[in-house]
Amino acid sequence: MKLAIVAALITSVGAFMAPAPSTFISRRTTSPIMATASPPAPAARKTPVFDEVCETTGVTLTRFMIEVAMLNPELSELPSLFSGIETACKAISNMVKRSQLTGDIGYAEGGGSINVQGEEQKTLDIMTNDVLKRALRFTGKLGVLASEEEDTPVDVEPTGKEVMFDETSKYVAVFDPLDGSSNVDAGIPTGTIFGIFDHDEECVVNDKDEGLTEAEMVCLTNTLKPGTDLIASGYCLYSSSCFFVMTVGCGVYGFTLDESIGEFVLTHPNIKIPETSKIYSFNEANLPQWDEPMRETVEKWRIGEGKSGNSFSSRYIGSMVGDVHRTLLYGGVFGYPSDKKNVNGKLRLLYEGAPMSYLMEQAGGLSTTGTKRVMEILPDEVHQRVPIVMGSKQDVQEVVDAYSAAGF
Repeated sequence: MKLAIVAALITSVGAFMAPAPSTFISRRTTSPIMATASPPAPAARKTPVFDEVCETTGVTLTRFMIEVAMLNPELSELPSLFSGIETACKAISNMVKRSQLTGDIGYAEGGGSINVQGEEQKTLDIMTNDVLKRALRFTGKLGVLASEEEDTPVDVEPTGKEVMFDETSKYVAVFDPLDGSSNVDAGIPTGTIFGIFDHDEECVVNDKDEGLTEAEMVCLTNTLKPGTDLIASGYCLYSSSCFFVMTVGCGVYGFTLDESIGEFVLTHPNIKIPETSKIYSFNEANLPQWDEPMRETVEKWRIGEGKSGNSFSSRYIGSMVGDVHRTLLYGGVFGYPSDKKNVNGKLRLLYEGAPMSYLMEQAGGLSTTGTKRVMEILPDEVHQRVPIVMGSKQDVQEVVDAYSAAGF
């Protein structure tokens, strides 16, 4: 799986909110028309306001983000970054769809191409990473990329052309360009995951062919932040349709690509996950290796002896984006718990766990390691792994309670 972090240089923006209670404001009436509950956040941040346009099915993602920027001037540069991500997702969707015809399948270089984490790369891992780099680079806002395949971060600013933008502040965008890439050759759903953070505007990484200085490495390391600092996150799902699901801290919104016009249109406004469910999504082959509280909870769900009294069914795709998308829409619990082989879990915190947890919490769900809220974990390194259990609030809370009762 190809994973990447990009630091995007963007005109100065004010701080605004992590997950927090949100209110949708109509410019026509200036009165609240909808309120949604979500986890508390630092008082220093500001909740973006939406109007009825942002709730209208059929609105394009481009129009949606313009509306967000109009109502929230501090986010005026965010649509440009989203435009780059949106363009990349359209291109990747087409690449995935045509990969069997173009021959872009199998392992890169015929096998043996290994990334920095020791994982063998698929051809599309490399190609999709390049697409994202190019799409963001030519917005005039891409600064630094740190990839699973790079030992150190690399500078990817445009060269040879003047780029017109005010370099006074930065966002940091974190990516998994093709989640579930091992499934591509079999036609199973895959996706792109992204998260966007604020960046310290005094932290500057210069363009150096020889790599980063020690001071610049320290600077980049200081951009590692917990999920509570996320400004926005989302994913693209490449499946029966191409879906773009995102949050800017004011609910979760799902768009579907209309190929006839080449635009993502709003089809799932203000997604809310059911509080309880009858579905779990785990790799059950690992069940004997899980922690006892996790194993016992799932075994109770199987036979209808959990707190809800529901007998659960298993639905597991093996692609995080696909499994989380279904969980958001239908309810349920998705997870990759720690086990004896992967004691620290398998999913990466910075560009898988935190962005997806932000979405899940904004939709009214929970995300935990079993003992900690995923959003509050401060990464020690770019590729840090964590156990993840996320989904319907009551069911995930049952897992948390089981760990607590067992003394974890």
